[in-house]
Amino acid sequence: MVRLSGLQKEVLKLYRQSLRNSFKKPVENQGNFRSYIKVEFGKNRNLAKKEFSTIEYLLRNGYKKLEMLSADEIKNIK
Repeated sequence: MVRLSGLQKEVLKLYRQSLRNSFKKPVENQGNFRSYIKVEFGKNRNLAKKEFSTIEYLLRNGYKKLEMLSADEIKNIK
């Protein structure tokens, strides 16, 4: 089994939190949120593991987006 670095664990944690948050949205819009999450994470899938500053920057932005999208007033995303 492959050991994950701290940053890899942090990325997985953000991904899981984002997916869990999608289940708190209206049922008819949950698929839109999950698709958005998969696309956003997929954009940087091929990023080298050694690009620490870029990964940390993307994590910070990801947590900000998660906080914004977690708001109850956000019902849908396209």
